[in-house]
Amino acid sequence: MKKQKYTITDFREDFPDDNACLEWLKNYLYPDGIFCPIDKKITPHHRMKTRKSYSCELCGHHVHPTADTIFHKSSTPLTLWFYAVYLMASTRAGISAKQLERELGVTYKTAWRMFHQIRKMMNEGGQLGGEVEIDETYMGGSNKWRKNKKPSKDGQEVVFGMVERKGRAKAIHVKSAGNRVLVPEIEKNIEYGAQIYSDEFQSYKHISRLGYKHAAVKHVNEEFVKGPVHTQNVDNLWSNMKRGVRGVYRHVGAKYLQAYVDEYSFRYSHRNDYQHMFWAILDKVNRA
Repeated sequence: MKKQKYTITDFREDFPDDNACLEWLKNYLYPDGIFCPIDKKITPHHRMKTRKSYSCELCGHHVHPTADTIFHKSSTPLTLWFYAVYLMASTRAGISAKQLERELGVTYKTAWRMFHQIRKMMNEGGQLGGEVEIDETYMGGSNKWRKNKKPSKDGQEVVFGMVERKGRAKAIHVKSAGNRVLVPEIEKNIEYGAQIYSDEFQSYKHISRLGYKHAAVKHVNEEFVKGPVHTQNVDNLWSNMKRGVRGVYRHVGAKYLQAYVDEYSFRYSHRNDYQHMFWAILDKVNRA
């Protein structure tokens, strides 16, 4: 099925002003109507002219659709927020806060905060299942972007990745690549009994004892594919992530690395969606 296009013209038609953005948000969060806690039932609500809220027709109780979302208590117009989401969703490798500053005409501080708020919506939960490839990689440090199986001694950060074949991806910024760190992440993020593929790294040696089916290729022996056993999908995730971080963001500190890792995992997970990724991000709007 061909991917549905969503152009900037489409975006401007759907969200021409703040009223349209707020109306979309209200309809998304309350698809069956707004429940009034005073009247204890769904009642008609009308938009207030002077604030971002809707008032109950019967008792006057106010509901604020932006509450508990990334837009909460923000003085930035909703149209700029939605446009920032559109820009982030429309690029293959991401977009920098500096570019957003130029696009929206806001300060760099505002642009930086907006992107990090949007990235909060790109942290997806749930467990992976079926056939899952796992691998670890190192990012940052003085020896940037080079994969290294040895403990980091030059400021590199460890990222552990899990990718469903023809499915979703998850990546976690972890303290180390030891089995005491990676095994709990496997049990937390991969369904019991799933088929796991990896390389020969020591931390994966006893995965089958945990109730998973496990098969590994031996990269050290130049073995990269053995029938269905390979890690090409998770390697593809690393390639996209590192190329994007290096090309767009230049450097990412350890404090914010998980947010960037979430962004690229989300991009990978939704790369084949029928709808534009803009809608996939907005679908998480109630995650503040």
